[in-house]
Amino acid sequence: MFRSVFSRLTAVFVVILVVCFTILAFLITSIAGKYSFSAKAKTVSDIAESLSRFLDGNRSEIENVAGLSALLSVPIHDDDVFAFLTAQNGAILCCDKYCTLELTGRSVPEEVLSRVLDREKYGEVTDLGGLLPQGSFVAARGISYGTVFVCSLDSSASELMISLVRTIVLSTLWVLIAFLIAIFFVSERTIGPIRTISRAAKQFAAGDWDVRVPAGGRDEIGELAAAFNSMAESLSGLEKMRRTFLGNLSHDLRTPMTTISGFVDGILDGTIPKEKEEHYLQIVSSETKRLSRLVSALLDLSRLQAGERQFTFTAFDICEMAREIIISFEQPIEAKRLDVEFFSDESSMKAYADKDAIYQVLYNICDNAVKFSEEGGKLCVRVFSSGKKIHVSVYNEGIGIPAEDLPFVFDRFYKSDKSRSLDKTGAGLGMFIARSVMEAHGETISVKSEYGKFCEFEFTVQPAKETRKKSS
Repeated sequence: MFRSVFSRLTAVFVVILVVCFTILAFLITSIAGKYSFSAKAKTVSDIAESLSRFLDGNRSEIENVAGLSALLSVPIHDDDVFAFLTAQNGAILCCDKYCTLELTGRSVPEEVLSRVLDREKYGEVTDLGGLLPQGSFVAARGISYGTVFVCSLDSSASELMISLVRTIVLSTLWVLIAFLIAIFFVSERTIGPIRTISRAAKQFAAGDWDVRVPAGGRDEIGELAAAFNSMAESLSGLEKMRRTFLGNLSHDLRTPMTTISGFVDGILDGTIPKEKEEHYLQIVSSETKRLSRLVSALLDLSRLQAGERQFTFTAFDICEMAREIIISFEQPIEAKRLDVEFFSDESSMKAYADKDAIYQVLYNICDNAVKFSEEGGKLCVRVFSSGKKIHVSVYNEGIGIPAEDLPFVFDRFYKSDKSRSLDKTGAGLGMFIARSVMEAHGETISVKSEYGKFCEFEFTVQPAKETRKKSS
């Protein structure tokens, strides 16, 4: 029934409003009724008291019933109040001139009269045993020759209650109308942007990666729109990198397989001379290793994402590992005439982690550093302790990474060298795998770069227990 946000909000607030006004109406009418009753009771009691004294004081002036009726009317100035006088036996002798009831000649019931005579001052709500048409506040006082009764039919109190209820109902309706108008405009301002975001999300799900929503407000809806746009930007960038990766992967698979197939066929059919077979077999071997590295990276990615890769933590010398990796790049370093520097706080620093995984991370970083260094540039590897962690930093002078690409360096499929002029073998998975490995270790990895000048990667590892004891 209430499917939309507007209908649910309207239903909830209408119920709250009606309940609040109902409680308010009950309280107001209750207070007003009590006040009106108290005021009327006081008025009736005061008139009864005045009449009793007045009649006792002017007994000598009473000559007949008509005179008595005139005397009864003197203290009464309220149209809703009337008085009548009874004899000692309860027979009604006369009424004042404001009384509209035919009471003369009738009698007050004996049980009522006995209750009046038992009290010095009588006052209660009663119909006097059916003598009055409705329950009314009645006050009575005994005098020397009978009893004077003063009654109020309380019509003014009923009219007051009716007027109050009518006023409250009308007020509720007006407030309800104003509230519905206000909630309509407020909900439209709230729900409208949500509908826009919903439509954009459906377009996005349908493959429209360029859709965005206006995010002008500073409230929660504006924050939601900004978050949606940020998500869209990230997913759009990831989709572009995925497409680039698929293109690179297709190229990386097709090129070596074409090379391998061509050279092998050439050797088999005798196109390639015997004396050159060894040279081309070396090329085939190199391309096979290249394919092996690509498949290994894809398997690592699959295992990391599935949570299947198990890490074995051991203590090892990370300084020695860094030296071995630098030595493994001796040929490309010499080919580029790089100025290599290695610094460490100590000659040997024990780390506690998965040795093979950290080796893979550091190797990938150094591989990129050598690959993207400018000829004759500096390559610096540092191992140092800071904040109870071992930090490993790899710095190189070269092309660097553009500022707009820095947030995506550790994303899947990212390749800084989009033209593939420097990196012909990478698939855009190395840094994503590196970050995944470091996160699995509970450590951090970061990058700093200034485009056209330098790039520096840094990661942390936990020191082994003996290293921690020595430093403390």
